[in-house]
Amino acid sequence: METIKKSRKGTKTSSFGTTSRVNHDSSKFYDTKLYSELSVKNIDNSVENIFPTELENKILLGNSENLAEIPDNSVALMITSPPYNVAKEYDNDLSLTEYLTFLKNVFCETFRVLINGGRACVNVANLGRKPYIPISDYISQIMLEIGFNMRGEIIWNKSAGAGTSTAWGSWQSASNPILRDIHEYILIFSKGNYKREQKNRENTISKEQFMEWTKSIWAMNTESAKRIGHPAPFPVELPYRLIQLYSFKNDIIFDPFMGSGTTAIAALKSERKYIGYENNLEYIKLAENRIFEMKNH
Repeated sequence: METIKKSRKGTKTSSFGTTSRVNHDSSKFYDTKLYSELSVKNIDNSVENIFPTELENKILLGNSENLAEIPDNSVALMITSPPYNVAKEYDNDLSLTEYLTFLKNVFCETFRVLINGGRACVNVANLGRKPYIPISDYISQIMLEIGFNMRGEIIWNKSAGAGTSTAWGSWQSASNPILRDIHEYILIFSKGNYKREQKNRENTISKEQFMEWTKSIWAMNTESAKRIGHPAPFPVELPYRLIQLYSFKNDIIFDPFMGSGTTAIAALKSERKYIGYENNLEYIKLAENRIFEMKNH
């Protein structure tokens, strides 16, 4: 049995793990056959283009399959929750293949506009029961095919605010028990480098926030669709945490499905700038009203 090796330089991978992760040498783990067929997808071009000042803090009316206004390599972080294609008022009635093609088109454009080292965060729930549709798995595969590197996934535990669900299927019987989802996923990816150089950039996350938000399970209440006026809003806390973790002060934060403006609000609260797309003019007005109210309170 290999013993845990400790020194001032940190710990090394042990056959039985290690209690500490500070300055941990994980080379033994990444040299295993498990990783022999995997590699980091690097980006040759490390140039960061200047984001147009006239687009800062704007929500554009349009289809995010074509982000013609946004230059290559100019956005630091993408955060979004895509439409679910489940007959909500903003959805198109697409087949699963059509829906996944649509998402791939959007995320290909996202890849183009992100800088080397830029991050992409996708909040998504899986759907249905007969059969169950693992949308999170499909999106992860799409992102890998595009060229993203996957960083991990966060489980959003919604149980505190999820209410009482009654979709049990067969009650107290093995005949057909139905699982009740009280969680969603937040999938995290990088374009090119996993690490961004800090240089003269400023972090804004506290020690306590970093310790709590680097855990892979987040407990947050849901947002009221009725209160916001949008069928599927996520809480401001969700993009706020992601922005604090994965971007620096004054970075450009992008949401290709801006909806009710939640990502924009979180960006402004974090001293970042935003750019978003939305194909529904009424939702743009709703988002702009929410942003105005936030700025004036």
